[in-house]
Amino acid sequence: MKTLVLEKPGSLVLSETEPPGKPPAGHALVRVRRIGVCGTDIHAFNGKQPFFTYPRILGHELGVEILEVAENALGLKAGDRCSVEPYLNCGTCIACRRGRGNCCSNLQVLGVHVDGGHRELIHVPTAKLHRSAQLSLDQLALVETLGIGAHAVDRAEIGEGETALVIGTGPIGLAVIQFAKTAGARVIAMDVNEARLEFCRRSLGVDETLLATVPDVPAELLRLVDGDLPTAVFDATGNPKSMMASFQYPAHGGRLIFVGLFQGDVSFNDPHFHKRELTLMGSRNARPEDFTRIIGLIESGKVDTTPWITHRSPFDGVPAVFPGWTRPETGVLKAMIEL
Repeated sequence: MKTLVLEKPGSLVLSETEPPGKPPAGHALVRVRRIGVCGTDIHAFNGKQPFFTYPRILGHELGVEILEVAENALGLKAGDRCSVEPYLNCGTCIACRRGRGNCCSNLQVLGVHVDGGHRELIHVPTAKLHRSAQLSLDQLALVETLGIGAHAVDRAEIGEGETALVIGTGPIGLAVIQFAKTAGARVIAMDVNEARLEFCRRSLGVDETLLATVPDVPAELLRLVDGDLPTAVFDATGNPKSMMASFQYPAHGGRLIFVGLFQGDVSFNDPHFHKRELTLMGSRNARPEDFTRIIGLIESGKVDTTPWITHRSPFDGVPAVFPGWTRPETGVLKAMIEL
């Protein structure tokens, strides 16, 4: 079967590999039909992804079609189209026992720690398949990205009428914006890229935008919020400079949620942190209930995925176009691979 292998940073190769056999108990054999490209894939291609080894088969944002289901099928059957929850948690560690398998101490993520969906066929545990008879394959592949934003907003426990600042308007930041708006927050989007801020205004209805390159970001933010800083600040950049600067932005008693990550340490001024009695949170992945909820929201029309996909490629063409997708000047918001 055709398989894309990231052999080393910058080297994505189309190869032929042996197809998987019949699925073991508790698993399904699925045909991969759509693969979303995200920041994790781009960081891996550029050699900057934490917890990563080469060679690796990328691909964790998947829209798939079931070909065969082994026993313990949970009602799934051949022909069902599903979104894949790519977080393979152990089920026994303290995080899993407390219902937080998204940050399992033994977590393996498809396409990151173990080989993922950049191939025609793959075995997937049936418990990680989320079926929809209504969503398109494109929409099914977008559920995982949306889930990361939904989980981050849930972590922050945003309430009606709060002000939220979202720093970084790549796909994860856009997902945070989507669910912060759904929770009833006033949302300010901040980015270094004016074109992305224009997308936020035009397509997501953000209340205010802030260009991160202005000379005095804290002063401009205070002007936008009329003196009351945001009670929740989400940094979705994975940029250390941005993450360390973000401690300036929450209100006294507010929350700072790191959705993006990078390979290194974050430092901050402790008196400033304590004076505001800030709550600092990490947010990782999403939970099974996030997938179920998001599928329902898309099916009902409450979440619109139409504007998200800006670039496409057939599977065979990916090695040629992928390097361009990693460059900001190409304007990629979400690229989708078609099989």
